[in-house]
Amino acid sequence: MTDRRGVVAKRAENLAPDVPYVRGWIRARRGAEALARQLSALGLESDFPGLSADVNVFGDGLVRLGSIRPEAAALLAELIASGLAAEMPDCAARVPEEHGHLDTPAA
Repeated sequence: MTDRRGVVAKRAENLAPDVPYVRGWIRARRGAEALARQLSALGLESDFPGLSADVNVFGDGLVRLGSIRPEAAALLAELIASGLAAEMPDCAARVPEEHGHLDTPAA
């Protein structure tokens, strides 16, 4: 079973020839490292201890967040919404503020 982007495809545990697993994993590692840098800059690295790079059976890179607390997920959603609002000023009024302020990270 997979979604249209292959994210829910099985992880690559038994490798098949002619599938570019390393290329996909390197892309995932770069994405995970970029996210880790941003989370660290915000003091949130401890909220995402399972952040890692992986690859699926098709060789597509995946960034896994691991198990996170609901508060960390809500904060991540708020950060994404705030970033989008900053890029598109006309959307600023639509950013939900139900989870508190960005200066109060989940502990």
